Amino acid sequence: MVQQVTPGTTIEVIYPESDGQPMADNTEQFAWIVKIKENLEILFASPADVFIAGDLFWYPVKGNPNIKQAPDTMVVFGRPKGKRGSYLQWNEDNISPQVVFEILSPGNTLKEMTKKLQFYQRYGVEEYYIYDPDKNDLNGLLRSEDSFEVIEEINGWVSPRLGIYFTLTSDTLEIFSPTGQKFLTPVEIDQLREQERQRAEQERQRAEQERQRAEQERQAKEAALQELEKERDRYQELLAKLKEKGIDTGNL
Repeated sequence: MVQQVTPGTTIEVIYPESDGQPMADNTEQFAWIVKIKENLEILFASPADVFIAGDLFWYPVKGNPNIKQAPDTMVVFGRPKGKRGSYLQWNEDNISPQVVFEILSPGNTLKEMTKKLQFYQRYGVEEYYIYDPDKNDLNGLLRSEDSFEVIEEINGWVSPRLGIYFTLTSDTLEIFSPTGQKFLTPVEIDQLREQERQRAEQERQRAEQERQRAEQERQAKEAALQELEKERDRYQELLAKLKEKGIDTGNL
């Protein structure tokens, strides 16, 4: 990226794609990030203009690489899918991510989360969800004009943008698609796919067995008809022989 400084002089502004920090602090945080991001990818696989990313730097201000955040998961309506090294908002029709998810870890500080909240509030996020897996605590904030308002009743809340809804059980958070399909881990998705494959294979085998049974019945009926034909032919031959001998077959 090039920025004009003085007439005839330019400097290149670098927007780093990584800060060298890990995506997650622990396995549980990582699992939740992947679960939410991948299930949203599945949910919005068909629309070409919904971009979803995890741990991607978002730069909202051209020329200032210090103003950035990397949401655990962000959803942008109105932007095409595709590869990006970072989300440079001025190259994206100046569209801000509308929905952001953050998954807390023990390493997150109050100062850090406050800065994130202020950032998302300032740069146009409409829905901001924060989940703490250790405490099984979900909080949501919804944009109201230029600021966020806390969603007072998050249990059963339906996201205005995504259409998904949240259910807090005694043990964990469950997220459901608008059709009621629960968000699953990649392993659970694979297990479900394998179960469906096995079910389809069983259905195929049942159909093949039914086809073979029907074929056997057809062959049996055909054999029976052929046997009847032979019996009829033998009967006709017998009648013909009796007539040749002068035997009246009318009373037989």
